[in-house]
Formats: sequence, structure tokens, C-alpha cells
Amino acid sequence: MLDPKALLAYCESELDALTHCLRQAVEIESPSLNPAAIDRMANFFAQEFRQRGAKVQLLSHATAGSALVAEFGKGGHGAKPILLLGHLDTVWDIGTLAEMPFQVRDGRAYGPGIYDMKSGIVCGLWAVQALAALKITPACPIRFFLNADEEVSSIAFRGELLAEARRARAVLVLEPAAAQGALKTARKGVGEFHVTVRGRSAHAGVNPSAGVNAISELARQILRIEKLARPRRGLTINVDVIQGGTRTNVIPELAMARVDVRVPTALDREKIEQRMRALSPINPEAKLEITGGINRPPLERKMASGLFRKARELGRQMGLELQEAATGGGSDGNFTAALGIPTLDGLGGTGDGAHSRHEHVIVRELPQRAALLAALMASV
Repeated sequence: MLDPKALLAYCESELDALTHCLRQAVEIESPSLNPAAIDRMANFFAQEFRQRGAKVQLLSHATAGSALVAEFGKGGHGAKPILLLGHLDTVWDIGTLAEMPFQVRDGRAYGPGIYDMKSGIVCGLWAVQALAALKITPACPIRFFLNADEEVSSIAFRGELLAEARRARAVLVLEPAAAQGALKTARKGVGEFHVTVRGRSAHAGVNPSAGVNAISELARQILRIEKLARPRRGLTINVDVIQGGTRTNVIPELAMARVDVRVPTALDREKIEQRMRALSPINPEAKLEITGGINRPPLERKMASGLFRKARELGRQMGLELQEAATGGGSDGNFTAALGIPTLDGLGGTGDGAHSRHEHVIVRELPQRAALLAALMASV
């Protein structure tokens, strides 16, 4: 019978080794779209996975660097694997480590990318190590897919990611936990629309009526677009970037806006895409172009609820009272849930400060996350 407390005891005994590995990972800077840096990160984790008995494959991409696939065990004939998702890239440029070095202070470990999400990958490593040490063999294979460009929309390996998900029985996402260590059972879908208005230039003093002011048209469209939001239901719309005009004495012929959209359900996604594309010019002489869309579907709670109940039960056996949370940010778990694969997110490190200068994890809680992952792998 599975003993979650034994898994926790093992992981706690390994805290120094786990922390050392985490430090090594953090000190390999791996910004998105720096293929050489991503390759260094992938090679480091490839070695760590191989040392624990995994079959490892590196997938290369000219502009994104390498993604990593690692598999443990074979399971029964035709057994669907459990898929663990993570990403190698961070939002931090090369050189950030000199300003934000890895350090442990007051029980917290700091460093670029430590919370989002290198601690999650390291906890995944110690989870499979704990299973091996306690001679616990999961009933199905365990596969890891570590993406190379998650922070910039997961474009390079989207096809490979979806193929992995379609073969899986369940997906465990190694992204960091929500506040107070809560697991993420819902994520909003994320999208960006580009609104372009084409007008007609003219002299602002001599013959302004001969022009068509693209900025004025865009301003009116923005008021329309903002009315599509339903913030009480979680559907938010924010115009975050606008551009237009050339100089003060010229009626602007071109104006553009970039619109961030977050949707809580698949139905909201369908409706907002229809309504954005149905926008038409207010000034009949202006031309309006709408591009973009929702690039990450929502992770709806129904796809995580069963896995969360299992995680909460296992957590209680370890003396943990796990909570759940929803978030407006997206992850690769959005894609897997949209395929109908049970997906539980936020299983990585606890802490705070994703994408910020105070990014950190709580060191003493890392073994808890590794043990929870191990217990889930052995029981799902």
C-alpha cells in the first residue's frame, strides 16, 4: 500500500541535495528565444534525468532551442502515461544572475526563474527518485515534457506538446503553486487581438476635413471593445498598447492597438472572438482590420476536479491541507485540458514573485511538493 508519509520522509532527507540541484539549475540562465541558453538548460536536465534512469530525447529548434522528453517505466501493454509538463525558459535576460544571484535567506531561496519554474522541474526529479528509492513502481509510464518557449506562447513545440497530451491519461503541471501553496484548478484562456485602423492623411490646419483621422476612429473602437468585457464573470479586456500618428500637423492615417483578453470558459472564447471580428468602422471612410485571437484556451475546473480531490486526499495523509485556486495567467496545461485530458496545475514550488525581482521559493516546502508529485504518479 502506498505510504505518502514515507515519500515525504525520503524527500525531506534529500533537501540539501535537492536544493543544490536547484541552485545549479537557477545558475544556468535560460531566457526565452535564446536557443544556446535553452540548450544548456536542456542538457543539464537531460543529464539529471538520465542519472535517474530515464530514457531522454532532446527535440531541437533553430530559434527556440531544445525541448526535453524523458520517460520512466513502461507499465502494462498499451498503458497510457502520466504526463508532467514544465518549461525550461524564463523571462530573465542573460546577466540577470549578477544582479539577482541565487541565495537562501530566512528560509527562502531567491534567483531568476527559481519559482517560475525551475523548482517545479527539480521537484519532479526528486519525485521519481523517491519512487525508485522506496521501490514503488507506478502502474503506467511517467513522461516529462519540458517546453522551450512557454513564456512566449509555446509556438515552437506546440504540435509535439499536443501529441504528448493526446497519449496521456492525466497531466500534472509543474508550474508554481498559487498563494499559500494552493493547486491551480482553473486558468483563464489568454489571447491578444491587434486592431488596425487605416484612415487618410491631410494637413491639420489647411484641409483637415479632407483627412480621415485613424486615431479618432481607434478611440471610438476602444470604447466599443471595452464594453465587451464581463469582469464580474472573469472575462477581462485590456487595451495595453496603442500607436498612431506621425506629427501634430498631420491628420493620422494609421493607428493600432493591442488588446489583451482573458476568458474563463470555452463559450466565452467563442463569443469574444465572434464579437471582436464583427467590429465595423464607425466612420464609413475608415478601414478596420482585426487580427489575432485567443491563443491559449481556458483550463476549466471540471478538467482538474478529480485530480485535485486525489491530491487533497494524499496531502492529508502527509499532514497537508491543500487548497485550490483559479488564476488569470495561462500555462501549457491550458492546451492539455482543452483536449479533454484531466489536468492539474500548480504542483511546483511554493513561494512568490513570478517575473519579479523578489522571485523566491520556500525551501522547507520543496520536499512536500516532491512527495505529493510522487504520490500522485503512483496512484493516478
